[in-house]
Amino acid sequence: MTHAWTVPGLPFPLTPSAEQAWTVSATSPTVTAVAAPRSDIFIDPGADDQHDAGSTLNAPTLLGVPPTGDFQFSARVTVEFAASFDAGVLLLWFDERHWGKLCFELSPDGEPMIVSVIARGVADDANAFVVDGRTVWLRVSRIGRAFAYHASVDGTTWRMIRFFALDGGGAPCSVGFEAQSPTGDGCAVTFDDIHFAGERLGDLRDGS
Repeated sequence: MTHAWTVPGLPFPLTPSAEQAWTVSATSPTVTAVAAPRSDIFIDPGADDQHDAGSTLNAPTLLGVPPTGDFQFSARVTVEFAASFDAGVLLLWFDERHWGKLCFELSPDGEPMIVSVIARGVADDANAFVVDGRTVWLRVSRIGRAFAYHASVDGTTWRMIRFFALDGGGAPCSVGFEAQSPTGDGCAVTFDDIHFAGERLGDLRDGS
């Protein structure tokens, strides 16, 4: 039986999908993960039958249900990139067909990038900007019934990646971490500088 874990910096417990993939520091807000080979969370929007779209939902996750109301959830993400689409992810999850990923991902051109993916039955896929290095800060915010994704290269000034609504049909909203290696043999991801604030984000576009 999988038990919920306490992560320093978060006021709610998280449950791993695969305990062996995750390590949580008992003294600092640091989480490490090892993505399994050929692991991903994706539902192909280009499949011939959209009701039976090809999907891969085997990447390790560490998720929990946050308190009700607005929030801001952020972490610094460092990825030991090895293969295309290796990524560390902040994950927003309702069910297998309704979820959102904010990814720090290696592009097929070998460039670390900020990528966002939203699934509403099937997934989309949107590239944002290239990052110089293996570390970036990611943030997921809930604002009323909507969500916002932001990324930062210094942990201070935030660039908006996406503002969207996602309806889970009554399912609880979970947030947390994911690590993936869709084309590779696995990769290591570190999430640290983890913060959670039950506060409404003041402005989507002013860098705060």
